[in-house]
Amino acid sequence: MIKEIITYPTPPSVEYSTDVRVFNEDLFSLIDDLKETITANSLDGLAAFQIGNHFNVVVVKKEDGSFLELINPRIIMKNGNIVGMEKTAYFPGLSAEVKRYNKISVVYQDRDSNQHSLKAEGAFSVLLQRKIDYTFGSSFLNKLSSKEKAIFEKKLEFGSDIAISETCPTTFKRDYLVKLANSLVIVIAILLFVSLFVDDKSCLSEIWKYQLYTSFGVLGVNIVYFFYAQYEGKEFTSCTSCQIGNIIGTTLISLVKLTFVMILSYFLVNPL
Repeated sequence: MIKEIITYPTPPSVEYSTDVRVFNEDLFSLIDDLKETITANSLDGLAAFQIGNHFNVVVVKKEDGSFLELINPRIIMKNGNIVGMEKTAYFPGLSAEVKRYNKISVVYQDRDSNQHSLKAEGAFSVLLQRKIDYTFGSSFLNKLSSKEKAIFEKKLEFGSDIAISETCPTTFKRDYLVKLANSLVIVIAILLFVSLFVDDKSCLSEIWKYQLYTSFGVLGVNIVYFFYAQYEGKEFTSCTSCQIGNIIGTTLISLVKLTFVMILSYFLVNPL
């Protein structure tokens, strides 16, 4: 029988699954219900928890289209990491970036209560982890990083998988680097202005030296800005192109200012 899958915001009717101790017709009927529900909804797997049943049972669809029945599954080995976009029936239409184990080993029982073990890797490993999570009353929401969780909560609020607030913000942390570079250029310009009232060559030599060192600082800040700005910009994928143009433009403007001031300083301050 096709069962209704519990979806957000309806809370699960059970907190977590309990291990199967009696292997009887009720269990076999549950497994058949899971298979029919998976097929009817074009899913890759279901845990009994997802249809409100308290048994620790998971059914997943294998690559060949057959079903794998896992009763009382437990993950006993985990290795490596893999990050990918996941969807779950509990949050229909929504997805999130989740970090999982790349390789796992699982022990479980079949419908005859025989013990089995298997090793899974990649997509199949992720599928098993997702479904076994449900047996502990969990979903991928508990696996999200704080940053990804904040994004997903916005998706929940608006009921859309598009990163709702993916408009570019008006301020970035990288703006502090721009202010620092501009401040250093202003310092060089002030030293240039002061040099107009200085005749002593040794003093001019010192001013030129400070200008040179400061210009190196401006170059360094611009290099850091250029690469950090691109890293920061990846958080807002909907405006990537405009950000790249802005980053390049801001860097070039800063370097043009520096070049102009240093050329003037070379002829007016440099005592050589």
